[in-house]
Amino acid sequence: MIVKRRGKLEVIADILRSIQEKEGKIKPTHLLYKSNLSHAKLKEYIDMLMEKGMIGEQSVKGRKMFFIKEQGYKFLSEFERIKEFSDSFGL
Repeated sequence: MIVKRRGKLEVIADILRSIQEKEGKIKPTHLLYKSNLSHAKLKEYIDMLMEKGMIGEQSVKGRKMFFIKEQGYKFLSEFERIKEFSDSFGL
């Protein structure tokens, strides 16, 4: 069995999809489990996604939550389009 590692774009898409599937906001612990990354790696991605304006952070009832922003939705849309294109050529 060949195990294929996810590339950077797949990891980003997985993180954004995880947030999207939870109605646009997710607790950090849930995101950690869903993303299947170490805490340190997830933090790197979170910092980068926040810097790029794809996700934000807010406090809901005293609990930290991450939410997806418009840029994140745009990325997901374009990522899916590119994935469909490459899949159609068997790449």
